[in-house]
Amino acid sequence: MERRPELHDPIAVVAFSGWNDAANAATDAAKFIIRRLGARKFATIDSEPFYDFRETRPTVQLGFGGEREVQWPANEFFYARNPTGPHDIIIAVGVEPSLAWRTFTGTHLSLYRDLGVNLVVSVGALLADVPHTRATRVTGSAIDPDVAAQLNLAASKYQGPTGIVGVLHSFLRDEDVPAASLWANVPHYITTSSNPMATAALLERLQEVLHLNFDLTELETAGRRFVTEVDSALGGNPEVAEYVRRLEEVADNPDETPPEREGELPSSADVVLDVEEFLRHQRDDS
Repeated sequence: MERRPELHDPIAVVAFSGWNDAANAATDAAKFIIRRLGARKFATIDSEPFYDFRETRPTVQLGFGGEREVQWPANEFFYARNPTGPHDIIIAVGVEPSLAWRTFTGTHLSLYRDLGVNLVVSVGALLADVPHTRATRVTGSAIDPDVAAQLNLAASKYQGPTGIVGVLHSFLRDEDVPAASLWANVPHYITTSSNPMATAALLERLQEVLHLNFDLTELETAGRRFVTEVDSALGGNPEVAEYVRRLEEVADNPDETPPEREGELPSSADVVLDVEEFLRHQRDDS
């Protein structure tokens, strides 16, 4: 901890890249908050005990003077004061660890208790059978009934493999620290490094929790461009276009059985659309 901030009734927002972060929607949302609030870094978690660097590789980058610098997986904590709202903000952005998850989540928990955090909100993104042409659905859950009622969330009924977010929430529950989880549903058939629509949807939901208002104009503009680019890529792939049309029917009629059509819905494995590769070819052709 580089400095210990004195905070008023803080709320923590937590995002991890990796398994919990489809299209980087969650970490992009956390970084957006850091930039817009001018948040200051005050603590880090040393990466050495928590990563198998053969799986989570460090990267090499060139500094301003041309020197090579090794960038290790980072887990950093930022704080921002909220002069207009009831809660100051802590933002934690990190990388899902490979090792020692109990120790890692215990470190998070210890920091939140030390700073008097009254609510931890994790943000994530998952691949889902949703069309890119509709508003991004954000689902959420909370274990504590009071938190669930306050944020209009339900208790999670998920069973199956979990990531570091699930383990963190288990630790928070055991220590009676109020917590909630928000997840953006990202189209599974698009391989992109970012999805501005999903990032904006998470931020819209977080505004209610943090009692803040963000200017999302830039993300909304990027979202419209994202849809246009995907639509252009679909123009050369009728099978994926048909798949998306069927997803739209389900999205528009959630309580109805989709009308029967001739032919079966294509396998999800056959409709993965590499939009970034398509755009690279478009630029090369230009």
